Amino acid sequence: MVERRVKRHPILPPAATPAEVPFYWNGERLLARPGEVISSALFAAGIHVFGHHPRDGAPLGIFCANGQCAQCTVIANGVAVKSCMVPVTKDMVVESCDRAPKLPVLGEAPAIGETKTLDTEVLVIGAGPAGLSAAIELGKLGVRTLVVDDKDRPGGKLVLQTHKFFGSIEDTRAGTRGIDIAAELAAEIAALPSVTLWLESTAIGVFSDGRVGIVRRNAYFLVDPDALLVAAGAREKQIPFPGHTLPGVYGAGAFQTLLNRDLVKPCGRLFILGGGNVGLIAAYHALQADLEVVGLAEALPAVGGYEVHADKIRRLGVPIFTSHTVLAAHGTEHVESVTIAEVDREFRVVPGTEKTFAVDTLLVAVGLSPLDEFARDAVAFGMKVEAAGDAAEIAEASAATFGGRIAALKLARRLGLPVADVPREWEEKLAVLKARPGAPVPHAFEPPDLPVYPVIRCTQEIPCNPCSTVCSKHAIDLDGDPILGRPRFAGPECSGCAKCVAICPGLAITMVDGRKDPENPIVTVPFELAGERVAKGSLVLATGARGEPLGLFPVVDVKNRKAADRCLLVMLRAPKATAPLIAGIRVQDPAEMRPLEEALAGETADDVVICRCEHVTAGNIRKAVREGTRDLNEMKAKLRVCMGACCGKNCPELIEKIFRAEGVDPGKTTPNTRRPLFVEVPFGVFAGGSKE
Repeated sequence: MVERRVKRHPILPPAATPAEVPFYWNGERLLARPGEVISSALFAAGIHVFGHHPRDGAPLGIFCANGQCAQCTVIANGVAVKSCMVPVTKDMVVESCDRAPKLPVLGEAPAIGETKTLDTEVLVIGAGPAGLSAAIELGKLGVRTLVVDDKDRPGGKLVLQTHKFFGSIEDTRAGTRGIDIAAELAAEIAALPSVTLWLESTAIGVFSDGRVGIVRRNAYFLVDPDALLVAAGAREKQIPFPGHTLPGVYGAGAFQTLLNRDLVKPCGRLFILGGGNVGLIAAYHALQADLEVVGLAEALPAVGGYEVHADKIRRLGVPIFTSHTVLAAHGTEHVESVTIAEVDREFRVVPGTEKTFAVDTLLVAVGLSPLDEFARDAVAFGMKVEAAGDAAEIAEASAATFGGRIAALKLARRLGLPVADVPREWEEKLAVLKARPGAPVPHAFEPPDLPVYPVIRCTQEIPCNPCSTVCSKHAIDLDGDPILGRPRFAGPECSGCAKCVAICPGLAITMVDGRKDPENPIVTVPFELAGERVAKGSLVLATGARGEPLGLFPVVDVKNRKAADRCLLVMLRAPKATAPLIAGIRVQDPAEMRPLEEALAGETADDVVICRCEHVTAGNIRKAVREGTRDLNEMKAKLRVCMGACCGKNCPELIEKIFRAEGVDPGKTTPNTRRPLFVEVPFGVFAGGSKE
């Protein structure tokens, strides 16, 4: 058995409790941490295959780790469950799901209890950055607010983020790590007497009578709110290619959940599809955990995320393949390799450019879709509702934080509370925080005639101001805009404090200090990986702005200042001409990232699975379309698409693409009739009534 628990991490503290809860996997005794979900406990034991599909025998593992699919289904104490959402209990018997699950046998019918109802002024669905920020704003106004979230801790995706956030220090805690922002927001919530937080509580539906169904730890409640604030977040988009359902292919969010929330190493060697911020940050998180990142592919000619995120991983030694896509993932029971290829401007594969890399994992980070079902239903039923965060519009967490505050004030006004209009400057700041990054400009830097100075490598306009805010000499300006402008060192002097180096979320600032030796100055480089890689007295390979090697240089000191917030300040000695060019330190050997000598081929397009739950292929769907099917409900009856335990959340968008490819206008098709419940719920939960 392979032990995959994270023992040390440069940012995250060690697990508070050891693995001491016994459970059984196919008869083998294993140990889980208290409260750990089944999937994470299995991954910690090196188990990635959770079953086989009854339709074609294909191996199954996790994909989303967020309850939005059903690929991780196992049998726990005789009941089919999503392993990513169910905690291990003592002596739990867990079995692989290698056939269609059977209904459990009940000795007697459950007693029918009365469903408990409760009312509140505002119900907030989602305890991520938007939901918590909204609840804090409402709590300050004394509004009775109930916040519900299906996870075991508040913070949403913040609890997965070990990097420092962009945005404004004043408005969105820029320069603070996501994990710490989550803790700060949770503490503020706990101090507000009018706000109640329910964790492990899933909103399952908004109903026509204005009430919302909540399942809380197997007890059912009907909540009657005066108003609803939806901050449910987003689900990861999927892209079908041969092998995309293999264990080892999963979403970047699932990877971050396993690694940064549950302290489990999901893999050893990975490739990433998608050059947005999610994919770029996932690569960085992998490197922090000493995992190998073989490469990242992006179909567009340039990454869609912040250039500073891309440059950060380039400097560490991660190859980025723009104008490339994944053709296939290969393996029998698990991913063994992945093949990529170049694409032209029309996104057609360029023959002869195929490259295959040996990896055990492929992360898919190709975008997010808003979880907006609750908001749409609430509008249809005439409820007072506001949406915030990704449920309203996909954007960065800093925008979600500020957007939650705005949504709360709007809702308070709709409830008739004596609240002033949302300040215009708030709306303007939110627009700035949602702004797409500007076009990159070449980094041009002329060293100033000063003994000590910072080198700032922000090449885009992005919403971020920590460096200018912390500079005690007020020597860093934002060119053109107090948040969006690109920072520049304007002088006239620099104290050499390196606060700007330590706080920069993009690790895009270094400090050159020639006060002691002008010809061989000290270069201070931010570093957030294992300290053993940059031990004092060692030689490290310094890299330039885009990751180009500059040579080996000695580490003369390593500072671990409290103000740097777990960011090591590595001091290298370099010649005067080279010092301002040094931007980072390489940790990966390019020779280890090379592709195999021969590229592998994939399956045919018709073999690709579109419906994960029922394993309906593109060929099955294409045949139905060509036979005249234009109603997804008819297709559901024929093929069982949208019939699985994901509740039809994932495949309709992929089926729509097949309609388009076949020349059928999706506007002339009948969409799938959405199920009334957001997730599947055992009948006994309703029958038994509330146990609280």
